[in-house]
Amino acid sequence: MEPKMDIAALSDFLAREFPQVADDFVIEGLTDDGVTVRLKVAERHLRPGGTVSGPTMFALADVAVYLAILSRIGPVGLAVTTSGHIDFMRKPAAGCDLIADARLLKLGRVLAVGDVIIQSEGQDSPVARSSMTYSIPPGG
Repeated sequence: MEPKMDIAALSDFLAREFPQVADDFVIEGLTDDGVTVRLKVAERHLRPGGTVSGPTMFALADVAVYLAILSRIGPVGLAVTTSGHIDFMRKPAAGCDLIADARLLKLGRVLAVGDVIIQSEGQDSPVARSSMTYSIPPGG
């Protein structure tokens, strides 16, 4: 499916509809089946021990799949997460942004399923893997 929103449109949507988190995320690329999103890691994202918190990595995965879906269906604000799973595989590198590569595995009329690999910038090994399912509202 051809994208209906480019990086600029997705960024504008995120800033308009989710200003509370928009500054944390940068959409770095659109692929044939998804998006690449950067989390600009800041002190507020860290847990004791200086590593990025699990809830922060979950949010990155969730936002990445959400943006991948919107890139294909357009600005449907009420597409919502119905299921999410994350495997934390290793500690993120200290002082590095996180990069999420999200790809859509299924994009149907009412459900979308996506897969996300999260890596520390400059590292080859994933720090987390996630799968997300979204419900798409009628007419979305």
